[in-house]
Amino acid sequence: MLKRLFISILLLVSSLAIAQEGTTSPYSFFGVGSLKFKGTVENRSMGGLGVYTDSIHLNLQNPASVAGLRLVNYSVAGSHVFDRLSTEQDSQNATTTTLDYIAIGIPMGKFGANFGLVPLTSTGYKLQNEVGNSITQFEGSGGLNKAFLAIGYQITPNFSVGIDANYNFGNIENIATNTQEDVELGSQEINRSTLLGFNFNFGALYRTMVTDNLELQASFNYVPETDLTSENERVVASIQELPSGAIRPLDIREIAVEDTDLTFPSQFSLGTGIGKPKKWFVGGKYTSQKTSNFTNRSFDLPNVEFQDASQFNIGGFYIPNYNAFGNYFKRVVYRAGVRFEETGINVNNESINEFGISFGMGLPIGGRFSNLNLGFEFGQRGTRNAGLVQETFFTTFISLSLNDKWFEKRYFD
Repeated sequence: MLKRLFISILLLVSSLAIAQEGTTSPYSFFGVGSLKFKGTVENRSMGGLGVYTDSIHLNLQNPASVAGLRLVNYSVAGSHVFDRLSTEQDSQNATTTTLDYIAIGIPMGKFGANFGLVPLTSTGYKLQNEVGNSITQFEGSGGLNKAFLAIGYQITPNFSVGIDANYNFGNIENIATNTQEDVELGSQEINRSTLLGFNFNFGALYRTMVTDNLELQASFNYVPETDLTSENERVVASIQELPSGAIRPLDIREIAVEDTDLTFPSQFSLGTGIGKPKKWFVGGKYTSQKTSNFTNRSFDLPNVEFQDASQFNIGGFYIPNYNAFGNYFKRVVYRAGVRFEETGINVNNESINEFGISFGMGLPIGGRFSNLNLGFEFGQRGTRNAGLVQETFFTTFISLSLNDKWFEKRYFD
């Protein structure tokens, strides 16, 4: 029953995700697009905190956590974003609906494994630059996906390690269209890249009871620097703008461009937290990513600088009484958290920062500790200074975390 329900929800969320771009952020113009959050709705509802782990939920941020899994877990999630884009002069609204992850975790004694698919980056923007009587419009679409396989091993009852192997793949298209007033023909340049490559995530997790009622958890992750292969192609054309506003390409030419390697930056994170098992938990995490190695694939932008990125997450959860089977809402998991991120992008001498406040609930469903997770986040990205865009977003996310037991011995057929 759980498997059939999982597949039905997966098909529904996938059909919604295909219908729209994964982002409308103008800051997805830079690098290989906006980096997506890799983690579950449970993590995201706690400000992105990925320190906490237990035996019935997946933790996609730390591969060491899968060693503690005790039931087979099927997880799928999607999100809907309402985004308000504002400048000093104007503002507009945009929405996106995306599939956030598909994952399955399998316990194997002291070992554990999980595998699935998550979006890694997303590109989706429309920008316009006016200089005198010349107008240049920039459009972008596409992104990278990550297929992953994680293996964890429980070295001692308190300490586990793991490795996450990721195959990254996707396509990104950037279009620059230039027209001038009183000039019949304009020009258009289309750059397309097919990106491929592997990277790895190493994790460690330590947990111990510091008193009879309090448990300490600590986590560490490290992603080494790696290269992605970018297979590039470029098309240029003269264009004619029709009275309807449509564009007719003329004199289309393919320009030979070399394939390149893009450096995917190294990253490490440290986190710790404390709580009463099955009751409450609070923790924090720090992440640093060497995004100063990023370069823009298609456009030379003298006013843009890539710097190292960092992120701070604080969050936790509370369960009134997980064993109160006569009172449903006492078994609900209540989550909340905050995050602050320096994205590593500096435009016109302005650092592009982001913050978010989130909260959510884990609603018990069915048997074997399965649950439906709902979460919400309000946040801002960017600034209206120096002619830039500030995004104010409200995100709703939902997931199913379904547990099952394989190879169960049957006493009656």
